[in-house]
Amino acid sequence: MPNILIAECKQEVSTFNPHLSGYEDFAVRRGEELLRYHRGVRNEVGGALNVFDAVPGLQLIPTYSAFFITSGGTLATPAWHRIADEFLSSIRSAPPSDAVYFCMHGAMASEDEPDPEGHLLAETRKILGEDIPIVVSLDLHGMLTDRMLEHSDAIVAYHTYPHIDFFETGQRAARLLLRVLAGGVRPVTAKVAIPALVRGDELITATGRFGQSIQVARALENSPGGLSAGMFIGNPFTDVPALQSYSFVVTNNNPERAEREAIQMAEGFWANHERMQVPLVGLDEMARIAAARIAAQAFAMPSEGGQADASAQPRPATIALVDAADATSSGASGDSNAILRKLIETGYNGRALIPIVDAPAVRQAFEAGVGGMIATNVGGTLDAKRFQPLPIVATVRLLSDGRFRSESFGEEWFAGRTAVLEVDRHTLVVSSRPVNLYDRSFFYAHGQDPKRFDAVVVKSPHCQHRMYAAWCACMLNVDAPGSSSANLRSLGHTRCPRPIFPLDQNAAFIPQAKLFQRARYR
Repeated sequence: MPNILIAECKQEVSTFNPHLSGYEDFAVRRGEELLRYHRGVRNEVGGALNVFDAVPGLQLIPTYSAFFITSGGTLATPAWHRIADEFLSSIRSAPPSDAVYFCMHGAMASEDEPDPEGHLLAETRKILGEDIPIVVSLDLHGMLTDRMLEHSDAIVAYHTYPHIDFFETGQRAARLLLRVLAGGVRPVTAKVAIPALVRGDELITATGRFGQSIQVARALENSPGGLSAGMFIGNPFTDVPALQSYSFVVTNNNPERAEREAIQMAEGFWANHERMQVPLVGLDEMARIAAARIAAQAFAMPSEGGQADASAQPRPATIALVDAADATSSGASGDSNAILRKLIETGYNGRALIPIVDAPAVRQAFEAGVGGMIATNVGGTLDAKRFQPLPIVATVRLLSDGRFRSESFGEEWFAGRTAVLEVDRHTLVVSSRPVNLYDRSFFYAHGQDPKRFDAVVVKSPHCQHRMYAAWCACMLNVDAPGSSSANLRSLGHTRCPRPIFPLDQNAAFIPQAKLFQRARYR
């Protein structure tokens, strides 16, 4: 029976975040620890293991996993070289294997390497040789570089946004690898580059126009002779030479079909690209809308004595203030105080729940202890060019070590030491380091139920529908500053291909497919 080598290296960065990521921003696991962890979570490696474990006699060779604790700024050179060296050393020292499954992202970037995934694949080929099958799973927010395709046999990408198919993507990758290993298929890949950077609700695959492209990809992948298909929409905040959107199709030794279908997918995507942007509301308008909602609620309240203890019930009219410009899962710093500052300046008298990163403020909170009062600043500790520290006086309500499991997939998340601070009517959950905020687990882990607030700041462009949209009175997309702003023209791209939508007015699309196939299949 075959031996399958497994390795993982994942991070998504915003190159517009001035705070560099470091080695400490990764959870590193080796050998059997890799298997123990991933068998307990529903991510890609967990899905692959689910498939591999069902094959009698198959032997797993777990090597190395560097999994980002959260997204962040560009990976510092020393950290990248250490991770790359550890990754490749684990491949060199591994027992002989018959095939390889790699879990990667596609939007990783270091100071001196714009294509870390491609580099690791190319160096792995030098170690293991040209004949060993390699299948890679990727995030659809990655960049699909030529080097990645030249050194892998096939790729598999997420089909959902917001991402709910981590586990299933790993399963698809594992099944495809087993088919390649058995010798029954000869993968050939076609990719088409599309000059577009896209955002917005139309990307939600369950309801938006992007879902049309994904439906086509799924049908192709499940058709006779189809092996894998999908779309990459890149991470607009990872400004690297390969940043744009891509369609791809992998067939069983049918290059003509792969090329034809990839072009058709790309053309269908381009037909909708202008709709894939976000209508944004400025900070002043946000404050006006939020205040108006509080006034309307007050007008609708019954007279005194008309209802018993209504405040004890979950509040049904919560407004979500979506601060995607500071989305930590997209690589932003998490230390934006822009919305908090505007709510305070305008005298907002509702109760707001706000996450923010500020290690010095957390240190002061721990020194004061629960119930203590602190005069401190919040915000602007990581991205000082965008955010100025905001003075506050706060009461410390809760202190924690910041370790918890995600609501979505059960992964271990590490926010560092964390404090819950009350500032007038507002509640701040302040972490020492950025943590993913695409679900509610950070709030829940620190005793805060978003439904009990008039407003909640959501630092994520999209969460699963049930997290906020299903019960919030409205979702308000705020045009705040930040290194993951949907106002893409404000960021200052310098390395991605130009012209490109929406940065340039004259972006044009001439569909051309590029083919990739390992020499042994030709």
